[in-house]
Amino acid sequence: MSDQRFTELVRDALDRIPPELAVAMDNVVVLVEARDPADDGLLGLYHGIALTERDSYYAGALPDTITIYREPILARCDSDADVVDEVVITVIHEVAHHFGIDDDRLHELGWG
Repeated sequence: MSDQRFTELVRDALDRIPPELAVAMDNVVVLVEARDPADDGLLGLYHGIALTERDSYYAGALPDTITIYREPILARCDSDADVVDEVVITVIHEVAHHFGIDDDRLHELGWG
């Protein structure tokens, strides 16, 4: 799968976020990279301060980042359809962290 097609899948997954949640996302950028240098099996990573943790000291902070790692996702999947599903799951999982939802709750909800 080309890098461009993978990036389109990430964009499509972001478009699946309900509009009322999408407008609540604040000061966050979504990136696609080949792999995490510290953990080559990592599919995605949220780095920042969740919306539920922000206070008056947050003003002027650099944007949070959600990074989706292309190579580990492609390595895990057997077909293009599997890649589409895994990208959606990974994007939703990392966006949920932006909203303050932890891994335990995500696993309970089936997005682990």
